[in-house]
Amino acid sequence: MLPRRLVWASISPQQRLTEWLTGEAKLNSAIRSHFHSAATFRNCSEKSQSAAGSTSLSERGPFVSRLNSRGVLRFDGPDTVKFLQGLITNDLRLLEEQTRQPVPTPNQPAAQSGPVYAAFLNSQGRFLYDIFIYRPVRAEEKLNATGSGPGDDSHQPALLADVDRDSLHELLDHLNKYRLRAKVEIQDASKDMAAWQRFGGALVHESGVNKDAETEGIGWGGGNDLSGCAAAQGCIQSCKWFRDPRLASLGFRGIFPSDSLPPLVEADKEVDEQYYLLLRLEEGVPEGSAEIPKGEAIPLEYNLAGLNAISFEKGCYVGQELVARTHHRGVIRKRILPVHFTLDSGEDSGKAVGTVTTVLGSRGLALLRLEAALKNSNRLNLKGLENVRVEVIRPRWWPREWGQEEEQQAAMA
Repeated sequence: MLPRRLVWASISPQQRLTEWLTGEAKLNSAIRSHFHSAATFRNCSEKSQSAAGSTSLSERGPFVSRLNSRGVLRFDGPDTVKFLQGLITNDLRLLEEQTRQPVPTPNQPAAQSGPVYAAFLNSQGRFLYDIFIYRPVRAEEKLNATGSGPGDDSHQPALLADVDRDSLHELLDHLNKYRLRAKVEIQDASKDMAAWQRFGGALVHESGVNKDAETEGIGWGGGNDLSGCAAAQGCIQSCKWFRDPRLASLGFRGIFPSDSLPPLVEADKEVDEQYYLLLRLEEGVPEGSAEIPKGEAIPLEYNLAGLNAISFEKGCYVGQELVARTHHRGVIRKRILPVHFTLDSGEDSGKAVGTVTTVLGSRGLALLRLEAALKNSNRLNLKGLENVRVEVIRPRWWPREWGQEEEQQAAMA
């Protein structure tokens, strides 16, 4: 089975991590040309050495990327939350779980909720689109420009969302199909707003993953001014950086006006979006319909529950039955996993264990049968390209129970 779409990008030689990103030129050239014809893993009988890797991108940085692969939707109308609640996998009531600040500031309120990550499914429970949903700050929730009272009246959308740009118009058609008489208006706001990501090890504070190391020093005499921190992370239009709702290791995410740089962005820290893609490949996090095949992917196999995209307590939504049944059965034989390609040879035993879905340089994602992948994590190669060895990597964020039974069986074999 061939992957639906493979991701490949050349990074500008002027950027600092070019050599590390691309890996060995010979290996990358072989993999890139091979993926036009076949991308199925097969076991090798010989044991390979563990792939020697450079320092993880999550330990470098911080970096900032404008996510040109994502578009922005604007939702208006009193029925917006109710309308989306019946279509997405997560619970929009999470938007009301607000993070308190001591006092409001001119560009930020006293309380604000982070984004919700979710997915749209078809009636058979297969993945269609993913979405990050934000609740913008309302004028009355913050101070005015002088700080003397509540904010001035201004029209704010009910919700904003960043979605896969290539699927944006398909998603609009999908939403309009269900809108019927609901009082909700949906518009493409990609010309006015853009999604950004801040990432890198320096952003994950040692004392707590919910803190932003770049703003913690704001204050006098070594103290920490929480209101000042909130103001520094936001812009005058009340847009703000939020901890990525999927994993703390992915850093911060936000939607900002497209005609200006977000706060805390410095010129030497802005990098191509492929750096963010590389981080996701290292962490085993697929994103968008290019990496999670539309109409085919089973959400739990692509780890969407572990990435906080699925609520098992909310009410009904389209496609819920298959997700709930699979979850309560507790048996998931295949999952998406990070892989690392190296040059090595081995004997092909002819047993297929999975399929490559995404590739960048010597890193990738693959949908693999857990028992075979974990048992042969260093003894896999590519069908038709046996001199490329594949190392399967268990993500650090995985719950202990994921693949535990398969690992025990592999250890006994």
